[in-house]
Amino acid sequence: MILDGKKIAADIRAELREQIRSLVAKGQRAPKLAVVIVGHNPASETYVANKMKACAEVGIESERIAFEADITEQELLAAVQRLNNDPTIDGFIVQLPLPEHISETTIMSAIDRRKDVDGLTPENVGRTVQGLPSLVSATPKGIRELLARYAIQTEGKHVVVIGRSNIVGKPIAMLLMQRPYLSLPGMSAASLGDATVTICHSKTQDLKSICLTADIIIVAAGCPKLLTAEMVKEGAVIIDVGINRIDDSSVPRGYRLVGDVDFENVAPKAAYITPVPGGVGPMTIVSLLQNTLQAYNEHSR
Repeated sequence: MILDGKKIAADIRAELREQIRSLVAKGQRAPKLAVVIVGHNPASETYVANKMKACAEVGIESERIAFEADITEQELLAAVQRLNNDPTIDGFIVQLPLPEHISETTIMSAIDRRKDVDGLTPENVGRTVQGLPSLVSATPKGIRELLARYAIQTEGKHVVVIGRSNIVGKPIAMLLMQRPYLSLPGMSAASLGDATVTICHSKTQDLKSICLTADIIIVAAGCPKLLTAEMVKEGAVIIDVGINRIDDSSVPRGYRLVGDVDFENVAPKAAYITPVPGGVGPMTIVSLLQNTLQAYNEHSR
């Protein structure tokens, strides 16, 4: 069965739209997100445009704050501090990657965790690891929500995560192994955590044998078609976070997008599988919107 991230994201956007309409109808202002972009990276420009479009669809106000690539680290830190102190901004993100002369760690660490709707500050990551309420990194949050909306329980299951990034691999492992503190409509709290998690990476030996023991495999390695059919047991759940561009002269644009999973051959063995595109990607953007509303609600208290 296909895990349709596009459809679930559309459902969540509709829910958010109604919640925000209700707030505005009561005389409250709409939530507001700011997006900081440095330089003119084409992929970053596209991501920012998509995020702002998604905000407009649900009634979240958004502001694009652009800087040239030669901005100094101190100047960008000053901009972050202004956003931290701006009472009209509920949440903001600094689009990555940043130019090489700017430390991403320094910039992320300077963001007020209460406005960190990307969920990337050390404080938010630490709270996530400890199972405390936090703004959770958007892609892991989207994966968890997708599992929940399809009533796929993780309690007692063996989850293999391929990839150990700070943005996906580590936080999704923490979310799924911890004792749950959240519940979603139609789901018991226990179904959202309490998994046994194995993290694999480029130095893991005998990846195939490990994957064959998995009930759920989450692949976020950035390697096209890394997970093949012989690595997957019958009835496993497959979450493909990868999005890779490969040359293909048979299509007009000269390339196509593929995931980290050999979808065509793995899908017949899987109980559930996400497509690329249309799986995790839409869930990441809608999770950013959810985080913005969460930050707004905490800001309004």
